Amino acid sequence: MTQGFIPAVFMRGGSSKGVFFHAKDLPAERAAIDPILLGVLGSPDPYGRQLDGMGGGISSLSKAVLIGPPSHPEADVDYTFAQVSVDRPVVDWKGNCGNLSAAVGHFAVDEGLVRTGDGEALVRIHQVNTRKLIHARFPVREGRAEVRGDFAIAGVAGTGARIRLDFLSPGGSQCKALLPTGNPVDVLEIPGFGRLRASLVDAANPAVFVAASDLGLLGGELPEAMEARPDLLALLDRIRRIAGVAMGLAATEESVSLANPRVALVAGPMAARTLDGAVLDPAGHDVTIRMLSMERPHRAVPMTGAMGLAVACRIEGSIPHGLARRGTKPEEIRVAHPSGTLTVGAEVRRDGQGWHADSAVVFRTARRLMQGQVAVPG
Repeated sequence: MTQGFIPAVFMRGGSSKGVFFHAKDLPAERAAIDPILLGVLGSPDPYGRQLDGMGGGISSLSKAVLIGPPSHPEADVDYTFAQVSVDRPVVDWKGNCGNLSAAVGHFAVDEGLVRTGDGEALVRIHQVNTRKLIHARFPVREGRAEVRGDFAIAGVAGTGARIRLDFLSPGGSQCKALLPTGNPVDVLEIPGFGRLRASLVDAANPAVFVAASDLGLLGGELPEAMEARPDLLALLDRIRRIAGVAMGLAATEESVSLANPRVALVAGPMAARTLDGAVLDPAGHDVTIRMLSMERPHRAVPMTGAMGLAVACRIEGSIPHGLARRGTKPEEIRVAHPSGTLTVGAEVRRDGQGWHADSAVVFRTARRLMQGQVAVPG
């Protein structure tokens, strides 16, 4: 046969889309899974469009999820995430997708992996990549996840049923601690640029937060404007790789993965223009972010990136803490991004051992888009 076919479900979770598989339908070894996922998503594509696969040409639309029986005593399912590069033959298994986390509970209920009655369901998810637990709460009707509702999220047209995601103890997902270096701010030596202040934080996924003004930027630039500056993208990737070594994620810059850490430009509230042409009211948010994912500016903000930012905003002395406005609810941070705004909750505390993140909470929607079998090139 020139092609094989594997059972799969195509789902939207938050502002991302991905192909969902039962783990039992794929090989046990990740090295054997990689070529399957590359073929399914249509990578590598030098044209950057993934026309020969299910991907959409940007990182938020080039993802895969494996769901299987729980390997954690406090979980109902295992959830493994794979980020597939658009233009390179690379599958990264080291991080999590917060947006697609929203669809895991739906998949588990609809596929019969978790039994629940009508009303609010709780699905306890073991996120295998980060070894963390996520609690997903959402409505169920007639034995299936409800998708209809009046909850809207920036970057997604229409409304849906609200999903609450509680990320438990999100600190140290890949690094040794919430603050891998122990410092709320570090100074990085960037060849060709000089010394640069950065906050290195690992909450849900590792990230390096930099003040946009320190790079001569406003912080409200749209993704297209950033992509038009290859010098800026190269500088941000160099910052990201140097930070990755400082965080202990790799021994050399060259060995830092494409997916983590992410790099983000942070600024205070501003009247920035969004992708739909609207102008945000500075009074409606507390902090502004532009985050890169897989070396490209994200059209919204990765959900784990927003959670990391919310946690960082509550760490005294960090760059985000210094730039963010103090809202009426200090545990909630209203984040402005290229597609609009979202609110993220973060519970953070400090003791004699340093800073700790107890939880991060976000609200999303999700929907099953297609089900059946996906073709795998022979």
